[in-house]
Amino acid sequence: MTTLPSAMMADIASDLVSLYGPETGTRTQARLRRVLDDFVSRNPDLAGAASGDRLTEKDSILITYGDQVSEPGKAPLQTLNELLTQRLAGVVSGVHILPFFPYSSDDGFSVIDYLQVNPDFGDWDDVERLGSSFRLMFDAVINHISQHSDWFKGFLRDDPAYTGFFITVSPGTDLSGVTRPRALPLLTAVDTPSGEKLVWTTFSADQIDLNFGDPELLLAVLEVLLAYIERGAELIRLDAIAYVWKEVGTTCIHLPQVHSLVQLMRSVLDAVAPHVLLVTETNVPHEENISYFGDGSDEAQMVYQFPLAPLLLNAFHTGDAGHLLRWADGLETPSESTTFFNFTASHDGVGVRPTEGILDATELQALAQRALDHGGLVSFKTNSDGSQSPYELNISYFDALSDPTKVDEEGIKVQVDRFIASQAIMLALAGVPGIYVHSLFGSRSWREGVEQTGRNRTINREKWDRATLEAALAEPASLRRQVFDRYTALLRIRTAHRAFHPTGSQRIIFGNPALFTVLRTSPDEEESLVCIHNVSDAVRIFRAEAGELGLPADGVLEDLLTGSPYRPAADGQLSVTVKPYQVSWLRL
Repeated sequence: MTTLPSAMMADIASDLVSLYGPETGTRTQARLRRVLDDFVSRNPDLAGAASGDRLTEKDSILITYGDQVSEPGKAPLQTLNELLTQRLAGVVSGVHILPFFPYSSDDGFSVIDYLQVNPDFGDWDDVERLGSSFRLMFDAVINHISQHSDWFKGFLRDDPAYTGFFITVSPGTDLSGVTRPRALPLLTAVDTPSGEKLVWTTFSADQIDLNFGDPELLLAVLEVLLAYIERGAELIRLDAIAYVWKEVGTTCIHLPQVHSLVQLMRSVLDAVAPHVLLVTETNVPHEENISYFGDGSDEAQMVYQFPLAPLLLNAFHTGDAGHLLRWADGLETPSESTTFFNFTASHDGVGVRPTEGILDATELQALAQRALDHGGLVSFKTNSDGSQSPYELNISYFDALSDPTKVDEEGIKVQVDRFIASQAIMLALAGVPGIYVHSLFGSRSWREGVEQTGRNRTINREKWDRATLEAALAEPASLRRQVFDRYTALLRIRTAHRAFHPTGSQRIIFGNPALFTVLRTSPDEEESLVCIHNVSDAVRIFRAEAGELGLPADGVLEDLLTGSPYRPAADGQLSVTVKPYQVSWLRL
């Protein structure tokens, strides 16, 4: 059996001791080492050092359900693979398949069995086949597991193998300081042979929180992550990771042990599969969110960029990108091996809590009201004082930007222009784009789905019949076709220019507040792009000194979208007229 060098185990041992103390930590390290040695023996090709850039300008990740599109007589994962390889090969590099395991609720996020593919979707061969064309991102839904899982069933029958896997709390325990992401009970009563017990349920009574204070549970979860890597995962999304460690008397969010857990996972992956990247999902204010970069070398390589979506909405609703510009101007990562996972829409809603300290209460209320006016919904969370406040906007991102009832008055073209401009800003920012499938195909809100399920988030989770989707894409005037063609055109341009490299430099250019302008430069400084985006419904003028952009007095800029040339005036001033919601990516 291949064994890992002792030096590689040093960080792992340190992380385990910080979690469990010297005695238990050392004992757990010995057991984990056997697991890792066995993994390396089975997969010797994965343990070599990762070479070259693990992420480049060619990388973007499509976010989709495994059963997003279906057709008669074929497993949905097979249909998805055919659709993506036919339409997106060379356009996106990766696919984030939202939880594709057997589940009991929350559209996959209440997992019954971490190691099986939902038979309604297909099988592991279908997943691996998709991985032959695209980099795969898997979800590690490890804060909680379904009440119908074998793990929890074992707990319910007092099986000693599982009694430590879940968190129980004595009646009357003061949990008032616990941060609550939902307006639901924190504890759920269950019956066991040894009596009624109160188990911790952060998100719902069907999603039972796991107890990482038990080393046995930790080892079981790490084996799950290793199994995902063996099945082709190159990126692992740590769902709701901020909540995974609980201590009575604390807020139970962002505790030091959470960071120790992420550090442990990073150490494990660096030792046995250094090509695999961790992506943390923490829908919290910006400074809390970026804490999961650690020191730039010891935690996640990517964190979800949560403030972007609501700040974009604010910019386009007001025609003023001021908040967005100032926020983006302060963005930085702690090392060249870390970057942001930029997104505007996902299977969840648009979280507004990440804008705390950026938007004021009036501006947040305006976002919520605009969502309601556009046919969407608003979800609330419970605060420590018992009050409730908006947590997220539930609406398709296209409708969040444009009132779906004003198609005739405003015209589809203007709505598409506005939407594409919002997505172009996301694509231009430093980081890796995460593109929700409903955004790529121009989906509207699905209110009928909410009526069917009673859940707000269903509004942006509609599934498609392939024939119906293909018919819409075959119609040049359809909304889906217009959005898809323009979105993929931007993506093709992006992949061809190294200035969009995730670790390339980024400088925000201030001036006209209706223009979100960013100067991107490749890591080797061989290419620079001035990316201009009009967030307003009026013609605006971009002006800058050519020298400030690195453009010679006799230089020329080419618009990558239109081919139009721009030259500085005799006095060195560059002036670019930008139409309403226009995108101009200018190559120096």
